[in-house]
Amino acid sequence: MHAQVKWVQGMEFSAESGSGHTVRMDGDKATAASPMELVLMAAGGCSSVDVVSILEKTRQQVTAVRCDVDGKRADATPAVFTDIHLHFVVTGTDIAEKHVERAVQLSAEKYCSVAKMLEVAVNVTHSFSIEAATE
Repeated sequence: MHAQVKWVQGMEFSAESGSGHTVRMDGDKATAASPMELVLMAAGGCSSVDVVSILEKTRQQVTAVRCDVDGKRADATPAVFTDIHLHFVVTGTDIAEKHVERAVQLSAEKYCSVAKMLEVAVNVTHSFSIEAATE
């Protein structure tokens, strides 16, 4: 894998992935997410891909999945993450709790490479809730 980050102006940067996709970053958080916010988004995105994929394989009637990611940072410099919590909200019809629990567990323990990488230095926790789909 490869990425390239270019300075735009001020604390704004443009990053391009090896696959040709771009993301803006702003160290001041004025015009884009900060790099540390992108770390949280990457963890939530990676785990969400796993959860949706696993739930689709179990033929759950999922209509929406949301991952709320909260990070706590150290008070000292560097202000690394000390704790990250991912909470999945799965919406659908007749969703089996055991399938959601298993999907979140598999993502946490086996599939999400971002969370697995972070957990070497960060306390990463997971939870979930299920909401009935409204018409």
